[in-house]
Amino acid sequence: MSTMLLREAEVEGEKVDVRIEGGRIAAVAPHRAASGVERGVDVEILCGGGALLPGLHDHHVHLLSMEAAMGSLDVGSQLDERIREAHARTPPGVGIRAVHYDEATGGPLDRRRLDTLAPGRAIRVQHRSGALWILSSAALEQIGVLGGDRAAPRSENLVTATEGIESDAAGLPTGRLFRLDSWLRQRLANARPAHARPAGLAAVGRRLSSLGVTGVTDCTPTPTADYFEILAGAVRTGALPLTVAITGGPDLSDAYPPPPLRRGPVKVVIADHLLPSFNELVVWFRRAHGSGRPVAVHCVTRASLLLALAVWQEVGSVAGDRIEHASVTPPDVIPAMAELSLTVVTQPAFIAARGDSYLHDVDPADRPDLYRCASLLEGGVAVGGSTDLPFGPDDPWLAMRAASDRLAPGGTRVGTDRGLGNAAALRLFLSPLERPGGPARRVRPGAPADLCLLDVPLDVALREPSSRHVATTIAGGVRTFEA
Repeated sequence: MSTMLLREAEVEGEKVDVRIEGGRIAAVAPHRAASGVERGVDVEILCGGGALLPGLHDHHVHLLSMEAAMGSLDVGSQLDERIREAHARTPPGVGIRAVHYDEATGGPLDRRRLDTLAPGRAIRVQHRSGALWILSSAALEQIGVLGGDRAAPRSENLVTATEGIESDAAGLPTGRLFRLDSWLRQRLANARPAHARPAGLAAVGRRLSSLGVTGVTDCTPTPTADYFEILAGAVRTGALPLTVAITGGPDLSDAYPPPPLRRGPVKVVIADHLLPSFNELVVWFRRAHGSGRPVAVHCVTRASLLLALAVWQEVGSVAGDRIEHASVTPPDVIPAMAELSLTVVTQPAFIAARGDSYLHDVDPADRPDLYRCASLLEGGVAVGGSTDLPFGPDDPWLAMRAASDRLAPGGTRVGTDRGLGNAAALRLFLSPLERPGGPARRVRPGAPADLCLLDVPLDVALREPSSRHVATTIAGGVRTFEA
């Protein structure tokens, strides 16, 4: 591993030289003029007074979903046109995978509409939330849910997914599958084998490195450990030049991920379309806690948040217990969240991406409570930042701006929370992976050499946070991005 020297970097307001050895910061010293190449230094980076930060940590992502999304058709608000065009240029027998469908702009969608747009084609369309897939009839036949225009016989594997497969009045599948990602992945006839993953995950790694990201927590509630093996292999080979913590669902509470992955919280999903019972959640929480792990609980509605809090009050909380999203947080529950010492991991960039839809579609009673940050912090609740990529914009700097200005695309402020200062918004992405919302990591001797170098001083960058200022990213003492 090479020795690296960063000259004239701004660290906490001072110009310093930073030496990296063995993947860690060896020294931080006042900057001095260079008199030539320093002995024993393999790589020298001239920072020119640019701010040197700890690498950003994105506390809630879905890496394999991002890999798949990067190779998928983006339908956005032009679903019909995009599907027809893709159908026309795609060879027969090849399926189409599409993402970012939004019913507010794309209208109602089921298998029969897809069949009309692309007759005979196996098509999978993912809702922008990631919680719903819509499959064409040919795609349903591939996975054994539909035979011709008849519901397929109920195999054992199909019975386990029945609750998530929507049917019409005649008992036929509509093509809409809720919260069945892992099940669907296992049954798809054209699913790619695990050994095909590294190339796609390398593209994910390059993208995140270009944003200054060096660590992520993958919050996919997978029920099977093969998901972990794929990610571990990509990290070991350098395809993913990141520190990666994983979750997994309640069935994997006792599991230990293969190195070099870190063991994160257990992901518990309180699905909006089918709320789990109170007793079922109690079992999941206790199973995770009994395995020495906190829980990370998916809550995007008022009802799911109140249900989760009731369960915590029954079983108690442990250090590291988290609420994911907290999309709607009534102010009167913030004291209970603080008393339980819960952390919120939220995605302010959803305001920038979807704020206009929220202002139109969300229940007026919930709009004031959308994606709180400042009031949570003021109420004593730790807050960590994330993007929820690929279901939200993948750029943490966009999330920082949204946490500050809280503006929808049309320019209207969303929610009643005041905006965070830009420095506070940056800190959402500087906390440790194991402690989102904790004290910001610092550039100091002994710390891992996971760093983000900007091309301007920090006070300049914070006037308008943007990933365009990321000049160099270093992960484990290795340069993974250079503008």
